[in-house]
Amino acid sequence: MNKQSLIKGSIILGIAGILTRFLGLFFRWPLIMLIGDEGIGYYQMSYPLYMFFIAMASGVPVAISKMISEKNATNDISGSFEVMKESAILMAIIGTGTTLVLFFFARPIITFLKWDPKAYYSLIGISFAPIVISFVTIFRGFFQGLQNMTPSAISQILEQVGRVIFGVGLAVFLLPRGIEYSAGGAAFGATAGAVMGGSYLYASYKKIRKSYKVKKIKSNPEILSTILRIAIPISLGTTVSSIMNLIDSILVPQKLLQAGFTNTQATVLYAQLTGKASVIINIPLTLSIAICTSLIPIIAENFILKKQRELKNKIDASMKMAAVIAIPCTFGLFFLAGPVMKLIFPGKFEGIEILKYLSLTIPFIIITQTTTAILQGTGNYIKPIVNLLIGCVIKVILTWTLVSMEAFNIYGAVIASFSAYVVVSILNIITLKFTLKIGLNLYEILIKPAYASTIMMLFVLFSYNIIYKNTISNGLSCLTSILLGIIVYITLIIVFKVFDMEEIKSRLKRR
Repeated sequence: MNKQSLIKGSIILGIAGILTRFLGLFFRWPLIMLIGDEGIGYYQMSYPLYMFFIAMASGVPVAISKMISEKNATNDISGSFEVMKESAILMAIIGTGTTLVLFFFARPIITFLKWDPKAYYSLIGISFAPIVISFVTIFRGFFQGLQNMTPSAISQILEQVGRVIFGVGLAVFLLPRGIEYSAGGAAFGATAGAVMGGSYLYASYKKIRKSYKVKKIKSNPEILSTILRIAIPISLGTTVSSIMNLIDSILVPQKLLQAGFTNTQATVLYAQLTGKASVIINIPLTLSIAICTSLIPIIAENFILKKQRELKNKIDASMKMAAVIAIPCTFGLFFLAGPVMKLIFPGKFEGIEILKYLSLTIPFIIITQTTTAILQGTGNYIKPIVNLLIGCVIKVILTWTLVSMEAFNIYGAVIASFSAYVVVSILNIITLKFTLKIGLNLYEILIKPAYASTIMMLFVLFSYNIIYKNTISNGLSCLTSILLGIIVYITLIIVFKVFDMEEIKSRLKRR
């Protein structure tokens, strides 16, 4: 199987991620129209808890990706399939256990976390997903280890299609029984989508296995030990990261009550933060995740083969790509928060200011993700976890303190997230410098993209205002100005030589 370069793999996953997020709007938008901010609040309360359980197993696919990349580097084909067998056993246990816990302990969990009892149906609806997702992630890890991102990309699209069809369909079907039932039906869409994506991945895996003429795969307890050694610290790091979202689902509604809001008002504000603003913020983060997913196996291979120069080139390219994504997205969502929110959620666009200020976290989240991936790819698992723990402590303290103050209320959670990720990104950069002895050219990585983003944003604002005055259409003005902004930005990236054209051509070719 042909390997894909960092840029090519990132582009494939990035395009799939953007399509997935776009399809996600066809899931989110009808839900908001059907059940409003209150219903979305019930749905969003269950989601971070589900993601927390998933995060506990997230190190396994990363470990698979890293180990298979290393085994392919040494031409150990049978070892790659042994990794798959051992990881399947492990993930079957984790996935089944997670599903059982969420299903049978839903009411005690809701009582303990002091959530609205109506969130029960969403938690039940989403409880079936972990057992299916567990196997989906294994196959994605396998193909990513082969440095072929196409199957993962296609499966993501299929998964979202299934989620939209079944999730929205069930939400409509159950709406007459109440918005809490409708939210539960929407939550079940995650399971249906995972089945669709997983079916495609399994068929693709069978073809690869047949092409390598692998029939019987022997057990190898040593591989299981290696998987656990790599996966546990990565899972801990991802779990700490997901705890930041879980903190919001636990603390924000409670502290809003202390700030003087009613139960319904607290649920609505929480929905505006996590069900609207965060959903839009996650769109550029999809591109960052694509970079990180492509990066780990490539970094791991260069690291184990001691290709120091190539390793530095990959790190430089990944950090530059992260900045090129993060800075213009931050500018765009900060200055066009209103038009974007009105475009995506027409008639239900409350939460514009939340989106505006939450957008400032984008660069620091992307830097955190990218530097964590680099450190994990070079075998440094514990250090980024420690940094994330520090950020998590900062978030808890600030959320606990600020959200309960009426003057800050929901914006206290935004300030807490921003502060946490600023600290983590700085700590990760310092760790990267002293661990790998690699310096970063901040002018090339940050300043040039910032120049291009500033000029692009001025052009976008000017074009938006001109088009809006002539059409009085927010949708047309927003989409057209953004499209023109993308063209201007790409042109400026080339003019400022953020990426050298020869560098791009060489990296798009097979490694």
